Amino acid sequence: MTAQISAVQALPNAQNLLEQGKKLYEAERFAQAIAIWQQATSAFKANGDELRLAITLGNLSLAYQQLGQWTDAESAISKAIASLDAQSLHLIKTSQNRKTLEHSQILAQVLDIKGRLQLALSQAEDALKTWRLCAEIYEKIKDKNAVIRNRINQAQALQALGFYRQAEKTLTQSIKTLESEPNSPVKVTALRSLGNVLQVTGDLETSQQILQQSLEVADSLSDTQAIGDILISLGNTARALQHTQQAIDFYQKAAKTGILPTTRIQAQVNQLRLLLETNQFQTFPTLSSQILTQLNDLPPSRTAISARINFAQSLTQFRKKTTAQTPEWLDIAQLLSTAIQEARSLQDKRTESYAVGVLAGVYEQTQQKSDAQNLTQQALLIAQAIDAKDIIYQWQWQLGRLLKAKGDIKGATAAYTEAVNNLQALRNDLVAVNPEVKFSFRYEVEPVYRELVELLLQPEGNSPPSQKNIEKARETIEQLQVAELDNFFRNTCLNAQIQSQKEDKITAAAVLYPFILPDRLEVILQLPQRGWQHYTTAVGEKEVQSTLKQLRENLTKPHTLRQVQFLSQKVYDWLIKPAKAVLADSKISTLAFVPDGSLRNIPMAALYDGKQYLIEKYSIALTPSLQLISPKPLRKELKTIAAGLSEPRSGFSALDNVKRELNEIRSQVPSSILLNQEFTRSALQKKLNSLPFPVVHLATHGQFSSKAEETFIVAWDERIYVKQLNKLVQTVELNRPEAIELLILSACQTAAGDERAGLGIAGIAFGAGARSTIASLWNLDDESTAVLMSKFYQELANKKLTKAEALRRAQLALLHNPKYRRPMYWSPYVLLGNWL
Repeated sequence: MTAQISAVQALPNAQNLLEQGKKLYEAERFAQAIAIWQQATSAFKANGDELRLAITLGNLSLAYQQLGQWTDAESAISKAIASLDAQSLHLIKTSQNRKTLEHSQILAQVLDIKGRLQLALSQAEDALKTWRLCAEIYEKIKDKNAVIRNRINQAQALQALGFYRQAEKTLTQSIKTLESEPNSPVKVTALRSLGNVLQVTGDLETSQQILQQSLEVADSLSDTQAIGDILISLGNTARALQHTQQAIDFYQKAAKTGILPTTRIQAQVNQLRLLLETNQFQTFPTLSSQILTQLNDLPPSRTAISARINFAQSLTQFRKKTTAQTPEWLDIAQLLSTAIQEARSLQDKRTESYAVGVLAGVYEQTQQKSDAQNLTQQALLIAQAIDAKDIIYQWQWQLGRLLKAKGDIKGATAAYTEAVNNLQALRNDLVAVNPEVKFSFRYEVEPVYRELVELLLQPEGNSPPSQKNIEKARETIEQLQVAELDNFFRNTCLNAQIQSQKEDKITAAAVLYPFILPDRLEVILQLPQRGWQHYTTAVGEKEVQSTLKQLRENLTKPHTLRQVQFLSQKVYDWLIKPAKAVLADSKISTLAFVPDGSLRNIPMAALYDGKQYLIEKYSIALTPSLQLISPKPLRKELKTIAAGLSEPRSGFSALDNVKRELNEIRSQVPSSILLNQEFTRSALQKKLNSLPFPVVHLATHGQFSSKAEETFIVAWDERIYVKQLNKLVQTVELNRPEAIELLILSACQTAAGDERAGLGIAGIAFGAGARSTIASLWNLDDESTAVLMSKFYQELANKKLTKAEALRRAQLALLHNPKYRRPMYWSPYVLLGNWL
């Protein structure tokens, strides 16, 4: 962020102070810039120069924002607006003389800064309103470049609100406006911003293309600094694509290109982290020593201190991952002590908190637990004083770990609970508000939820966990499941779907929450009017994962029935056997699972008790969260859009039985068919928009992955990725109120070797907004699919049956057919969402 307002014809002394402050701000010496600008404020006030006073107060607000001094920042921006003539908006509309234009420009720039402050305070809607007002002013005074910069700001606010498509659209419109214009720094910024948005939202290939365009424009302007910044962005995108060597090349070029030493350091620190992630330890020491030399030459600034902290974190990870005894822990601690002193000299509380907390983590590694706890509490207090939730949760998590190690389970649980509460408050911000902080969900967010569940379900002395703790653990598991889906989409698209409802309405089923922990498998069971049941199996995570992997592999093979039954009985004994009696006593007919991790890849229908499969006793459904269930039975006429491919497309083989499958559907229910060439993305869109079709059936190849960019279905003309499918259905929702009741994906499969691929099924199910989704965990190009689907629609026509029961009966029809009795034929079909 650079100081936004330039001074115009001020008195010499005040003007000099204003320029001096600007230089200090750009050098990231924010506290010193504030001191100088405060002097300039007094000078302009004494001379009655309201416009220059507004300029200085606006810049003061920016500097306070950088230091996290929000009250001072708000006060400065309020004074800046007050110092402008109350009639300024009236003047804009009635006059176009030079003074009015100058007045308007300054007002717009001050409002621009106010928008930044509102966004930093998580008031994204207010920021958007403020920036839209700015846009009106910029358009009236015909400042085209300012309009584009303003749109880039608006896109940030839209991201913070989870409106990624609108953010992307806003930036794309800006770029179209600039296409006919000569190359300019604004064009570079707009393209880079769009590339970064696409990187954050997971559209990585497009991100790479847009960033390359930005690079070409910057290159034509010989803007060396911009080139360095773009190369870092390209490196980050290549890193996300797991193109390791390409990412390293980009970082190395950025380090050579960037004019600012901070750009070079940032590129090298990113490269160092990538070497760690990919276990390339050979070149680590050489690059480390280069970074250390350069760090010692850098004057104190936020970027320099942040680089020092990131470097220390990388060295810590290197020590943890290898047997190396260098660098010494003392050297790492010294790096952080310097960072703390520099942050204090700049009065930069945010960076100081981060440095103190990371130093506490070093003490945690060296078993100096008491010092680690004291420092963590210091870091937490500093972060709380500036309400920096993205840092606060990390120190609460760290404090929780330290208290747990001390045996203070009550204190640890309280710290973890606060950490999770802050993560919940950060749901929007984790992917949007602070682009400098790249959260790795799997390593920096998910463990907080998992470790809290582990604490809550620990026995309390000789007593089992309390009902209150079991309920809290269940709630935490649901929060993690929704957070995983948010991370899958890289936004909070599920906010609109979360239902506030009484659980007794939707739990006319037993709901099971199996949860994999390092040393045990926990199951929470919710039964109507029965309170919470909870049981534990002492089995390590490695054994659980190995068993699930073997079961998943054997289920898809034709001659492995004995192995399948042996392995699935093992899983049955973990998940169901301890509750067998209470389930029988409750006379429950439906089991709804909220599966964790690799359990999503296993069809619960195939669990075996030694005599029967689970599907022979119960209807079965899956859901990531009861909050995402809309408990409405299917009451509409069964009109269906049925689309499919029988011919090879997009690198996939022919599906010989799709024609039969679609014909079977047409014979059972009124259907609109799209086969082969007719099944294009646009044709599907038109069908979806034409009439209310409660059921959408897609018989085509597809893949479910734990990554949105690898989750898709295949149409005749292209692959439709999960986010594009989401857009197709979102259009439907805009055009008419009826949601899709049931989405069926009958020939897709989970990505091979992806332990969390089942997340992709939930991603499609809830991203598409369908109330229920039936998907296949693996693809069978076999007439058994046509037989099962025909039976399913036949049963679904019986309005007394739930969707889960209709699917169960269709699966049993295959199970009782000697030709299809093996689980590979009937078990891959899973129902997600509303089972009624």
